[in-house]
Amino acid sequence: MSEINKLKILSAKIRLDILEMLEHIGYGHLGGSLSLVETMSALYGSILKFDPKNPKWEDRDFVVLSKGHCGPVWYSALAESGFFEKELLFTLNEGGTLLPSHPDRLKTPGVDMTTGSLGQGVSVAAGMAYALKLDRKENYVYVIVGDGELNEGQCWEAFQFIANYKLNNCIVIIDDNKRQLDGYTKDVINQFNIEEKMKSFGFAVNTVSGSSEEDICSGINELKEVKDSAACLVLDTIKGQGVPYFENMKSNHSVKFINSEILEENHKAIEELKKIIEGR
Repeated sequence: MSEINKLKILSAKIRLDILEMLEHIGYGHLGGSLSLVETMSALYGSILKFDPKNPKWEDRDFVVLSKGHCGPVWYSALAESGFFEKELLFTLNEGGTLLPSHPDRLKTPGVDMTTGSLGQGVSVAAGMAYALKLDRKENYVYVIVGDGELNEGQCWEAFQFIANYKLNNCIVIIDDNKRQLDGYTKDVINQFNIEEKMKSFGFAVNTVSGSSEEDICSGINELKEVKDSAACLVLDTIKGQGVPYFENMKSNHSVKFINSEILEENHKAIEELKKIIEGR
């Protein structure tokens, strides 16, 4: 099996996990989790240096999920990569769980930064990358930011810092899925052209299809060759990506699995994903 086909299978597994765990609990941040499936697959299936048996390995790459409400996609990627048993996914949000609604570095193996307050993750990632540079370490920091999250001014202060110090070891990944909690980003606060804005801040920028594992891997690997500036990958995605019913749902930021139509469509999607995984 080719490496790309392996990543596509991993994406199907991650997407399946999300649908099953959120239906199990009855609610959750679906839309933004689904738009990051292929990105997490590319990272954990191809790009990252990590050791699931030693989550604190000194030479690991770091991931900061600044859009922390999308914890389900990260938890699935970690489980599929062997950081903990998949059964834990069905404890999402429960009392005493290792998988809280938003990532917590003190609870979940493989999580290096607690996030959830939008905007803050970028600043922490900048500090991590700066410290690694000072220590002459070769680890990378991958910080994943939502397009709605860019409403937070703290993001732009951190981007300015990353660009000023040419922290090419901090790959900024922006999930441009065009929607946020309150609606379409263009209607809430127009983002204009994110690629051009990042370039104006001093970043080398690649914009890729966020539904293509191959394009994501190529885009990141190209940015890792950048030596004299900060680097940013803009993902062209769809909120609810990979499940047409959820892509077209008006309010798909957080979904409640409470009516027969949603449950029926979710079961259809689950069966289709199982076919992909089983090679049918």
